[in-house]
Amino acid sequence: MNKNNNLYVVLYASVMVIIVAIGLAFTAQALKERQTNNENIDQMRQILRSLRIDVNADEAIDVYNNTIKEAYLVDESGQVVANSEGIGVEDAAFSAELPNLMKATAYPVYIAEIDGDTKYVVGMYGAGLWGPIWGYLALNSDADSIYGVDFSHASETPGLGAEIIHEPFRSQFPGKHIYQNGELRSIAVVKAGKSDSSRDYVDGISGGTLTSNGVQNMLFNSLSLYEPFLNNLKTNAQ
Repeated sequence: MNKNNNLYVVLYASVMVIIVAIGLAFTAQALKERQTNNENIDQMRQILRSLRIDVNADEAIDVYNNTIKEAYLVDESGQVVANSEGIGVEDAAFSAELPNLMKATAYPVYIAEIDGDTKYVVGMYGAGLWGPIWGYLALNSDADSIYGVDFSHASETPGLGAEIIHEPFRSQFPGKHIYQNGELRSIAVVKAGKSDSSRDYVDGISGGTLTSNGVQNMLFNSLSLYEPFLNNLKTNAQ
């Protein structure tokens, strides 16, 4: 065929487009599987950090499987959703996306065992200064005192609001109580040197007031979703 012919040029271009499209589709599929796996591992590490267990990516799956004994969804009345139990990445609790938490009617709960004691991990989602913030909060078996917490963010300011992810901020939460006089009050996040007489509190991030406010709102709004479930746990523990 004459390579200077218009038909040849069109056929050649068409074949090249098809080859490139197939190559891109194959690459995208291959990368999607790896990306999904990385996202799952990152989620496991976040849940584990709320349990005060910090592991690298290579260890995450084994440590998660050995630590998390059960997971399920709970509904708006605090009851376990039928057939939602399981601990694999395909199960209902792990698959529940935190960005949908405030619009959902069922919420993920993870049950862990640490040194023979039961811990309940719940999800959180809210808004910071520049974008979404989210995390996990681990409660002791009394469904009241905090065992640990982990926060993540999309775009908070480095050195300011972004400090919510670091240990100095997170380490203030263990031992705090989310109930006061039988009422869910959550945790206040206050300016350093300030206090809150109505509930337990932690110091906010210096220079990150709006992000700190976002964490405070996220804690209360997210825990409110779980209040019926937590009340059931507290009743059963008596």
